[in-house]
Amino acid sequence: MIRALIFDFDGLIFDTETIDFETWGAIYASHGQVLDHAQWIVGVGTRGAFDAAVELSQRLGGQPSAEELRELFVGRYRTASLAAPLRPGVVALLQQGRDMGLPMVIASSSDRGWVDGWLAHHEISHFFQGFRGREDVAHVKPAPDLYLSASAMLGVPPAECLVFEDSPNGMRAAAAAGMRCVAVPIPVNAGVALPPVALRLGTLADMPLAEILARVDPAEAPAIIGQK
Repeated sequence: MIRALIFDFDGLIFDTETIDFETWGAIYASHGQVLDHAQWIVGVGTRGAFDAAVELSQRLGGQPSAEELRELFVGRYRTASLAAPLRPGVVALLQQGRDMGLPMVIASSSDRGWVDGWLAHHEISHFFQGFRGREDVAHVKPAPDLYLSASAMLGVPPAECLVFEDSPNGMRAAAAAGMRCVAVPIPVNAGVALPPVALRLGTLADMPLAEILARVDPAEAPAIIGQK
């Protein structure tokens, strides 16, 4: 039985990941370079696995520096992010979770200030009963620490928590924590191979929460459900 919902943030609720990829892609192109998607995705949902600024600076012989490239990125990224909406179905699903009395928390490899700022900007902070971020654990995703910490905070066993994730690293973290996972990949990663999950959706608008819960509950459906 599912008794709690745990959500990733970047990419799942608010698609910062696509904005990140497209912004860096434009910066790479302006310097005559191509950002390799396969290389970039290694860093999605975790920290320190790939640094687009360092990679580009190294390709260009150190000029401009990684710090200068990051400054360029931040301005463009911020402008694009402020204009971007939440992903489809997010608010409706959160409302359904609240109406069903399910506690909901966020577990993100980002820091609390980053996530809190965007939750406030989109006026959805009130849906969540807690947060676990990189400052709360020794290891971020794909390690299970964030999800186990969220489970402990809620007082709900991992097997009774349902995770919603967009990145392969996050899905691996959920599996390592012993939690079932609903995969909702961002469009820019639609063709990427994913780890085994309980259910895959195109967006959170694809089906109501009650149906999602019925499909991931082992008493109601197989452990691995086919692609939707």
